[in-house]
Amino acid sequence: MTPTPHLTELAGRVERPAPFQPVERSFPARAGTATVDIVVPVHNEERALPGCLRTLHARLSRGFPFAWRITVADNASTDATLATARRLADELPGVGVVHLDRKGRGLALRTVWGASDADIVAYMDVDLSTGLDGLLPLVAPLASGHSDLAIGSRLASGARTVRGPRREFVSRCYNGIVRLTHGVRFTDAQCGFKAARTEVLGPLLEVTRDDAWFFDTELLLLAEHNGLRIHEVPVDWVEDVDTRVDVVSTAREDLRGLWRMARLKASGEARVEVPSRPEPAAEHPDAVLAPPARRGALSWEVGCFVAIGAVSTVGQALLYWLLRGWWSPALANLISLFALTVLNTEANRRLTFRHSTTAPARAHLGAGGLFVLGYLVTSAAVLWFKWLDPGASPAAETAVLATASVAVTCVRFAVLRLAVFAAPRSRIR
Repeated sequence: MTPTPHLTELAGRVERPAPFQPVERSFPARAGTATVDIVVPVHNEERALPGCLRTLHARLSRGFPFAWRITVADNASTDATLATARRLADELPGVGVVHLDRKGRGLALRTVWGASDADIVAYMDVDLSTGLDGLLPLVAPLASGHSDLAIGSRLASGARTVRGPRREFVSRCYNGIVRLTHGVRFTDAQCGFKAARTEVLGPLLEVTRDDAWFFDTELLLLAEHNGLRIHEVPVDWVEDVDTRVDVVSTAREDLRGLWRMARLKASGEARVEVPSRPEPAAEHPDAVLAPPARRGALSWEVGCFVAIGAVSTVGQALLYWLLRGWWSPALANLISLFALTVLNTEANRRLTFRHSTTAPARAHLGAGGLFVLGYLVTSAAVLWFKWLDPGASPAAETAVLATASVAVTCVRFAVLRLAVFAAPRSRIR
């Protein structure tokens, strides 16, 4: 594994190692207060940078409860961005500048984050599309030790966004693909508003390779794959109409990155050594800790699987009934069974067996074998019924199909539980 290059290997030079700004309190500050390094990556942003830094600096100076500094990461700007950043660093206490000779947001973040001596590192886009009211909720769970990474989400419940339909569509499709292909639980991979504890970030940065926009997704996939806790903050977000991002081209590169990460996980190279979370301790010294309740217990698995199976059976029956008007029984059954099998497998992976360590690819591959079995059994049942009663109505065929599907569902549960999905995790990270 190639170690992450040090800051001086990739940066042209560090213009100013800004000091952390002390916290002004009306009560004594406690020892060990977390330090926060907020990075603003920029490339040719001479117009947007002054307003961003002054606004951010004023907000932090008005009572941000942690010692902080702002680092401008200029990655290979060709305009007056670097000169503007230097001038602002002289004007605003607690602002530093790092200049990189190569372009790329991922490169800038990996370089500056990897060299930071802060307890917590964060970043935000220079356009300040994300409301700064979300900054403290982003950092606080990390400072308390509750979470390892924190991300702003434009798609989480409670978020308020203003953006055009094209960008909304591309964003939702991309994040849906991330969740479907990698089985992640975070909702928004690309929002430019993230933070992490440097203690856990270092090992992840050694594995990241993307220098551009996929860096965000890459980091989050590695974090969740290694059992780190990711906290989501619903944010207020307004689209910057002057954005330089080519959304379609970026999405295309992101899809290539997702394929690379899937191969990295399959090879085992995505596993890194990260600090383990301590086991929960009792508040009272005489208290006895009971083992944590597991959602993967048989009662939960059976109940959840039955509920998902019922919905899937109804869904397949309805889809079959709709398709039967155009296609033959065998083809209508094939399409309806395939569509509902994919949805059923993903629902069971996320809910029924959610504590399993089975990779999404293995889960869907195992379900694929069960799909073939289910298709053969249900098709045989429908064709046999048609042979017995050639004049049967589509409604009668549908009833036979539903009955056969129930039998197949019982077999699927046994195979999924005993063969496809791994045992639940036994420790807390």
